Amino acid sequence: MGRNFGVSIWLWAVACATGVRRLGAADLDSAPVYYATAPDNNPVARLHLELDTGRTKLAFDREKGYLPAILKALEVPVSSQVLVFSKTSLQRNRIAPKTPRAIYFNDEVYVGYCQSGEVMEFSAADPALGTVFYTLEQQAEEAPRFKRQTEACLICHGSSATQGFPGHLVRSVYADTEGQPIFSLGTSRVEHSTPLEKRWGGWYVTGSNPGREHRGNMILPKNTRHQPRKNPHGTECSDLKEFFATEDYLSPHSDLVALMVFEHQTEVHNRLTRVALETQLVLHQRQEFDRILGRKEPGISDSTSRRIDSACESLVQYLFFAEEAALGGQVKGFNSFASEFSKKGPHDALGRTLRDFDLKDRLFRYPLSYMILSHSFEQLPVVARDVAIGKVVQVIREGNCDKKYAHLTTAIRREISEVLAGMSPLWKERLAKN
Repeated sequence: MGRNFGVSIWLWAVACATGVRRLGAADLDSAPVYYATAPDNNPVARLHLELDTGRTKLAFDREKGYLPAILKALEVPVSSQVLVFSKTSLQRNRIAPKTPRAIYFNDEVYVGYCQSGEVMEFSAADPALGTVFYTLEQQAEEAPRFKRQTEACLICHGSSATQGFPGHLVRSVYADTEGQPIFSLGTSRVEHSTPLEKRWGGWYVTGSNPGREHRGNMILPKNTRHQPRKNPHGTECSDLKEFFATEDYLSPHSDLVALMVFEHQTEVHNRLTRVALETQLVLHQRQEFDRILGRKEPGISDSTSRRIDSACESLVQYLFFAEEAALGGQVKGFNSFASEFSKKGPHDALGRTLRDFDLKDRLFRYPLSYMILSHSFEQLPVVARDVAIGKVVQVIREGNCDKKYAHLTTAIRREISEVLAGMSPLWKERLAKN
């Protein structure tokens, strides 16, 4: 799994940043995380168990292998398909403008597929381990099996961009006619604060974005030395047939709205992973210090609390879409992703949900991420979850003097409170209590 598994899509890392020193892979593989050997507990792991016990079978498609069956089993919508044509992942020899790599996702799982690929690639949100990675061989077998990837991926893909924790990294690159990134022209890391004009280099994009010209659908001649000033396909594209044979994929689209949700969600997962693993690490270190020094003081030290608080603050700011880039005009996709995503809910009594889109000034109508209701958030270590909940409630109730929350007016915070309480009895109780 060693070469270049996800420079532009997802980059997994292990050198954990705790305080001023960096932890190596061995630290995550030892107490308290045991990343390589601890039992995994996520949708991919559960599907693996069902395949092992024979409760589930996967049909093998002659053209697309296990892809259709996998998406159905993991409840990953075809409409989430996004396509990347830069050679920036494991099966780079299979990827080019004529044969882009497809990624599909739901709230907890990401699936990577290459035409004629040897394997399918997966990452899944795991409450105890953060992001966990797998491959599945694309060969017809009576009992196909997922292979969990640990050291081989993590050692090669350590990154300060994910603060040393296993995670995702979405990048925008300039790519040539073979899909080779032209690194001399620069790259951009992408999440919801990235201006749209810097997004989607090396990706295909279907949809309309009249406000800003993005970098999607742009294929440059080899040895291009200067960034292009114009992108003829950078504001609207409804049909990708001029680039490749769209009939070879489950969908003819690489939806603009799906791309924006994908970029937001991967970074939420990164920050959830940081909170989960950082909390485990600092609590364990505190226990070890107490044991060595013979201390029996109850509670958590100030230094431990500060580290947990810092990780939680970073998460909460992102959940509230702090520093989100303005869209600059009405944005829309050309497939069913947006409507399917919003319908998933949950909804309050008025039919409102945190999944409602705005797509004119910002991504969502209510600037609090739907990931606040995710299993990964609820399964954070209790001490960290309580800190994060307290911060969320404080921002909703009182706002915050931090300029990163300046976009949350009194009216917006009131709406967020109503929608969140109406969607979740648990959050209704939390908002009433704190």
